[in-house]
Amino acid sequence: MSEPGAASLWNATLPADERVARSELGGDTEADVVIVGAGYTGLWTAYSLKRADPTLRIVVCERESVGFGASGRNGGWCSALFAGNREETAIDHGRAAVVEMQRAMFATLDEIEQVIVEEGIDCDWARGGTIQVATLAAHRERLHYELKDHRSWGFGVDDYRELTGTESREMIGCRPNLGGLFTPHCAAIHPAKLVHGLARAVERAGVTIYENTAVESIAPGRVRTNRGDVRAEIVVRATEAFSPDLPGLRRTVAPIYSLMIATEPLSDAFWAEARLGTRPTFSDFRHMIIYGQRTADGRLAFGGRGTPYHFGSRVRPQYDTDSRVFSKLHATLLWLFPELEDAAITHQWGGAVAVPRDWYPSVGFDRKQGIAWAGGYVGDGVGTTNLAGRTIADLVTGRDTEIVRLPWVGHDSPRWEIEPLRWLGVNVSRKLVESIDRAEAVGREATWRKGVVQWLLG
Repeated sequence: MSEPGAASLWNATLPADERVARSELGGDTEADVVIVGAGYTGLWTAYSLKRADPTLRIVVCERESVGFGASGRNGGWCSALFAGNREETAIDHGRAAVVEMQRAMFATLDEIEQVIVEEGIDCDWARGGTIQVATLAAHRERLHYELKDHRSWGFGVDDYRELTGTESREMIGCRPNLGGLFTPHCAAIHPAKLVHGLARAVERAGVTIYENTAVESIAPGRVRTNRGDVRAEIVVRATEAFSPDLPGLRRTVAPIYSLMIATEPLSDAFWAEARLGTRPTFSDFRHMIIYGQRTADGRLAFGGRGTPYHFGSRVRPQYDTDSRVFSKLHATLLWLFPELEDAAITHQWGGAVAVPRDWYPSVGFDRKQGIAWAGGYVGDGVGTTNLAGRTIADLVTGRDTEIVRLPWVGHDSPRWEIEPLRWLGVNVSRKLVESIDRAEAVGREATWRKGVVQWLLG
């Protein structure tokens, strides 16, 4: 492959005319705002800042190329999922803040869709919602628990509703299928088309993107790269899973890998049974997360967690693939859709997501130092990054809006433990989670293991 991540379905199917080679920084320069990272967070921030103040001189520095990280490799869910714990948020900020945060996430889909239309970004947007399928008896219990929780926060059937087995099978023809939990607040997308389309939009607005420009350090008023310094009053860190590579940030997040596979384009006969006609994204209620979508060109793109955490929060190209996890993903896909036995797997890829110690994303701006940041999305960043970019723009320009008062603004997650405690805790938890799913698959309880995982990971 030409570069890490090139094996992803999204990069492989990105039209040639959407690939733009950008120059590296040519030496020291100045700007009003310098953004580190040309993924969704950095580009949505640039887009929002330009909308708020078109006169701003904005520079984006990217170590590799636009969308190189999770933005070009993810599962293609533009969802309203927010990783923060509702109960903990209510303790610190009150119950109303929990509802406001979730409503802001719902509204973010409208914001993204509006930009896609206005900017003419063809990213295979299909707002078919998400169905979470109960494939085991234990999953039915979890479905009812989650639905009850949503109702306790005031979210009604327009936001989350239970599907009977018959209703669920009409939406997705996987087996087994004992019912489902459906939310309309999700769109399936081609993530690489979105990130490259967004890059072209910010460049049309006057933003300069430098690729192959590795940032070595961030300080108030200055970003130092391998190709020169950028001096700016405002510095925005949008580095997500790559944050531990920067000085002083080794323990801010743990990069956890998520891997994906994709089939060849599938027949009309298969889709008549598998359905997914409106392209809802799908998962089930197991603890080791899986996720999938029907792509616009008729494939199944399917992913999940389960790879080891790598010592010292390392992110390396060789970690993008893991034959053991790819085999498990394929086996799970065949369990859900046995008709795929003879279907070819044409793409296998992976990448890291950023997990804070308390599993809570954050966005903020230290006005005194002139440094803004956002990240720690725990794999739910496709939609959340848009809210992050708009929030940073409002914080930087001093606009007093509802989103700058949301509970994740200024949140300070604790640091991860030092090694080897971090490596031991995350990987022991991963093994326990896998064993919990195995126990539930044969009808056994795994209560003590769930307690241990909760204690280890918070």
